[in-house]
Amino acid sequence: MYKLITIDIDGTLLNSYGEVSDRNKQAIKKAIEKNIDVVLTSGRVPNAILPIANEINSNKYLISGNGAAIYDIQKDEIVYSNYISKKKVLEIIDICEKNSMFYNIYTNNEVLTQSLNYNVLFYHNENKKNPENKKIKINLINNLYEYIENYQGNDFLKITICDSDKTVFKSIMSKLKNIRDIDVLEVAHMSRKIIKHGTDDFEISYFYTEITNENVNKWSAIEELIKILNITKENVLALGDNINDKEMIENAGLGIVMGNSSPLMKKIANGVVATNDESGVAEAIEKYIN
Repeated sequence: MYKLITIDIDGTLLNSYGEVSDRNKQAIKKAIEKNIDVVLTSGRVPNAILPIANEINSNKYLISGNGAAIYDIQKDEIVYSNYISKKKVLEIIDICEKNSMFYNIYTNNEVLTQSLNYNVLFYHNENKKNPENKKIKINLINNLYEYIENYQGNDFLKITICDSDKTVFKSIMSKLKNIRDIDVLEVAHMSRKIIKHGTDDFEISYFYTEITNENVNKWSAIEELIKILNITKENVLALGDNINDKEMIENAGLGIVMGNSSPLMKKIANGVVATNDESGVAEAIEKYIN
């Protein structure tokens, strides 16, 4: 019997417009009524996950930074973390700056960036339609290297690096792989997000990678969470779509991916449901939660 459902957000729970469908909400509601914990697992920072968690009444835990931290919603505290060191962050910034790559840094409270582009542009657009208490905090910094040097915290969840040119992107990937004690996410396809402006749709497309501390992934955080919940991995139903969901799809009691997932993810999953634009999350819950 499943006692925990872990759900990725972008490309899984949310449709292409960044919305949770009514069907998904209803399916999640029924699962919670059966005393099944529903936990969102995302690369986002906690305050970018909380509004979505509130929308689906997931009020216990959330996993942020692709598994870098577990946040206890009710206690308002981080109960598990595996952050990137400041030294490594500065090393990566240096490489990005020397190669003119767009990058942004995720902490527990905000996204640090030098400009609004790629993934940060999508978040900025989300902020326009959200009330103040649901906005993702985006901090525009002119000199990020200097800012991080003087940063007082140590809560660096991940670094995202983006570029629209595949050749340029492959070049930076080869350089990043020479850095020790970090994990560099291998994403083979372009990310495509849709921004709605009036009656028009605009697509943002880019290649990207996400860098975390070594041995950070969503499953490593879920393993910590199941200890807290006193359940086993067989009790976990994991829903995802992208390569950053790979470990949790492989290791959960049941790993299901959306129809919009890559061929690799479909190959390793226990099953494939409808796309994120067709309420695939609801289909999975309706099918596997009795």
